[in-house]
Amino acid sequence: MVDHLLIFIAFAFLLAGFVKGTLGLGLPTVAMGLLATTMAPGRAIAIVIVPAIITNIWQTFVGPYLRDILRRLWPLMIGTVVGCWLNAGALTGPYAAYGTVVLGVLLVIYAIVGLSRFSFKVARRDEKWIGGIVGVITGLISASTGVQVIPSMPFMQAIGMEKDELVQALGVFFTTATLALAFNLTASGLLTAATALPGAVAMAASFTGMFIGQAVRTRMHPEVFRRWFLIAMILLGLYLAGSALPKIHG
Repeated sequence: MVDHLLIFIAFAFLLAGFVKGTLGLGLPTVAMGLLATTMAPGRAIAIVIVPAIITNIWQTFVGPYLRDILRRLWPLMIGTVVGCWLNAGALTGPYAAYGTVVLGVLLVIYAIVGLSRFSFKVARRDEKWIGGIVGVITGLISASTGVQVIPSMPFMQAIGMEKDELVQALGVFFTTATLALAFNLTASGLLTAATALPGAVAMAASFTGMFIGQAVRTRMHPEVFRRWFLIAMILLGLYLAGSALPKIHG
């Protein structure tokens, strides 16, 4: 039974790593969604957190934009840490499923707006204060869902980041956000020695999938990348909302 579970974990993280390597995000979202079908959410989150941190660190250093990213996004990152701290404990609380439904709906709306080519821009002079507000909101959502793409990712696109810079920026930002979430999980007692072997399997599968995904991304035309990115957001959003609704009604 354990072997079957480890095989399923490897499959889940291979797919999640591929999504992250191709799109620059999605590892916690995909992995948690799949793992939650076979285990309690708390255990799933504990397995996801370390591979998420390590793959985000790897993504952080793939590209030449790190200094500029830190200079532009530090208010976003600090705000996220603050928001995560303010909402500590929500991820394992009784209302976590509601947060997941809201996140799924937001992802779908964002992707539909993107596919309709409606766009908005944030002026350079407004990046810092808007980024701080967006960070706090992202942190609050992350603490209750384990996912950090809303509203941080639309903000990063609104400040004018292109494909490769955006992907590296997502790595830098998600490293910070996931570390903040890990502190919440540690305080809740969810990270234990029992997650070591599943975590190691998840790590190996994540890196394999991410390597393949990055190879696919480098061969994509920017417009193709954008379209598939937004379609993936719709699918992730629908899956998140759909998987959480039965828990609410149950």
